[in-house]
Amino acid sequence: MNGPLDHCALRSLIEAAGERLAGDWLLVGGGAAALWFHASRLTEDVDLIALDGSNEQRLALMDLALASGLPVEVVNSAADHFVRRIPGWRNELEVLHAGPAATIYRPSATLFLLLKIGRLTEKDLDDCRELIAFAGHHAFDAGRVQAALAALPQPDDAALCARRAALGGLLG
Repeated sequence: MNGPLDHCALRSLIEAAGERLAGDWLLVGGGAAALWFHASRLTEDVDLIALDGSNEQRLALMDLALASGLPVEVVNSAADHFVRRIPGWRNELEVLHAGPAATIYRPSATLFLLLKIGRLTEKDLDDCRELIAFAGHHAFDAGRVQAALAALPQPDDAALCARRAALGGLLG
């Protein structure tokens, strides 16, 4: 399969992961958005990370991607780094899919927003807008997200400054 992954392709992969992988996993990024609150969202990669972070699990995920007809490059293990940098991230997980062998979690609304604010591309900002419209302000810790946004170093990129300001306005 080439090209972006849609809701159906992601759902199939997550269901296969629940059957064929072992342990606990976390889906973040565009894949989480597509399966949770933005069904028309497409993504180029799958940010699925093993909670215990073992190399065996990463390799099993790559094998699953290949068995599912996806190139191994569709698996993005870099998300692991960003998730683990957020204090208390393990307390911000919600079950997305429980299979017989593995449980796949998604981030809470707070964790999803915290993961997006660092890079905050236009697509990231769109994801944040969609989440806030879907879940509402009561679904996330706006103070925590605003504090994290304010703590980011001031960028030289005027477009990024504008996107951060736009997100700040959405937070209330």
